[in-house]
Amino acid sequence: MTAVTTTTPTRVRPARRGFPFGRAVAWTVMGLIVLITLLPFYWILRTALSTNAGLSADPTNPLPVDLTTSGFERALGLQSAEEAIAQGGAGGGLDFWRYLLNSVLVSTLITGCQIFFSAMAAYAFSRLRWRGRDAVFGLFLAGMMVPAIFTLLPNFVLIKQLHLVDTLLGIALPTMFMTPFAVFFLRQFFMNIPKEVEEAALLDGAGKVKIFFRVVLPMASTPIVTLGVLTYITSWNDYFWPLMVSYSDSSRVLTVALAIFRAQTPATGVDWSGLMAATLIAALPMLVLFACFARRIVSSIGFTGIK
Repeated sequence: MTAVTTTTPTRVRPARRGFPFGRAVAWTVMGLIVLITLLPFYWILRTALSTNAGLSADPTNPLPVDLTTSGFERALGLQSAEEAIAQGGAGGGLDFWRYLLNSVLVSTLITGCQIFFSAMAAYAFSRLRWRGRDAVFGLFLAGMMVPAIFTLLPNFVLIKQLHLVDTLLGIALPTMFMTPFAVFFLRQFFMNIPKEVEEAALLDGAGKVKIFFRVVLPMASTPIVTLGVLTYITSWNDYFWPLMVSYSDSSRVLTVALAIFRAQTPATGVDWSGLMAATLIAALPMLVLFACFARRIVSSIGFTGIK
C-alpha cells in the first residue's frame, strides 16, 4: 500500500511596498504649484476685505486687516463720494455696471463673429479643393508669428478712417472676423473628421453648405466651445487696444476703467482696497467660465494636437 504524502502549500507573503518617494515628491511639487498659483488671488481677496488705513498700518498681515466690505461697495458705486473719501477712496466713483456691460458686449461680439467666420475659413482650408489653398494657409500661419503690437498703429488708422473711434464696434472690429490661431485650431479638428461622414451626406443630396452647418459644426462642438472660451477670455482681458480707441464712458471697457480707477489716487495714497475689490469682481466671471469648461479645453487641445 502506497503512502500518500500531502504537502502544505507555502504561503506567499506579499512583497512589501517601499515608501512611494517619487509620488510624494510629485504631490509636493503639485501642491507648491497650486499654492503659488492661488496665492495672488488670496492676496487680492485679503486686500479687498481690508481697510486702506489697516493696510498702511499692517501691510504684511496675511489676514484681512479691519475686515470690511467697503472696498466692494466703492467698486460697485454703492458709496457716496463723502463716504468713499472718509474710508480712503478717491471719491471719483466707478461706473462699474456700465463698464461691465461694455466688456460683455465687446467680448460677445468678438467671440461670436470670430468663431463663425473662422469655422468657415477652417472648413475651406481642410476640406475644399481650390488653387493656392496651401499657400494662403501658409500666410495665415505666418500671421501667428507677427506680434500684436505691430498691428496696433495700422488698425488705429483704419478705425479712424472708418469713423469708429470711441465706439464698441471700433474696439471689436480688428479681431472680430477671424484670427490665424482660430483658423488653425479649427482646421486641425476638421481634418480629423472622417470623410465618409461627408460622403454619406453628399449621397443623401446635401450640398457643401448644408454639410458644414448640419454635419461638421455639430461634430465640432467641443473645439468650438473651447475656442469660444479662450477667445472670450482674451478679449475680456485686452487692455492696450481698448485704451487706444476709447475715450468716453460709453465705450470704455472694464480693464481700462480699472486703470482709470487706479489713477484716481486720493491724497492719502492709492485706494488699494477698492482697486483689488474691482479687480476681483472683474476677474470672477472669467475664473468661473474657465473652471466650467476646463476639462473640455484640455481634451480638445489634446485632440487637435496644439502644444
